Amino acid sequence: QVQLVESGGGLVQAGGSLRLSCAASGRAFKRYALGWFRQAPGKEREFVAAISWSGGSTYYSDSVKGRFTISRDNAKNTVYLQMNSLKPEDTAVYYCAARGGGYSAADDYDYWGQGTQVTVSS
Repeated sequence: QVQLVESGGGLVQAGGSLRLSCAASGRAFKRYALGWFRQAPGKEREFVAAISWSGGSTYYSDSVKGRFTISRDNAKNTVYLQMNSLKPEDTAVYYCAARGGGYSAADDYDYWGQGTQVTVSS
């Protein structure tokens, strides 16, 4: 069992930066691949980024590649999403998720956090 709690969301101007954190409970944290997803109002949830259990492999959606960086600290049971050059279209609720298999861009993660709001003003 893994419980996930996101933090770090907020209001930022276009071009600015935010760093999201997701703290996990459970000793099995390092066995899980982790992902970030987001959902904008009226839209379906979409994949943002994922990282392997070791942190050695990462994967990004085309819309955030080059602007966002996913990382993890297994000693702290925490995954991060550094978001730079933010755009108004990045506005959404951001969710972290844990997956028992390898990392994936699909929605088939085992555990989900409650989400944190990111709003980017123009």
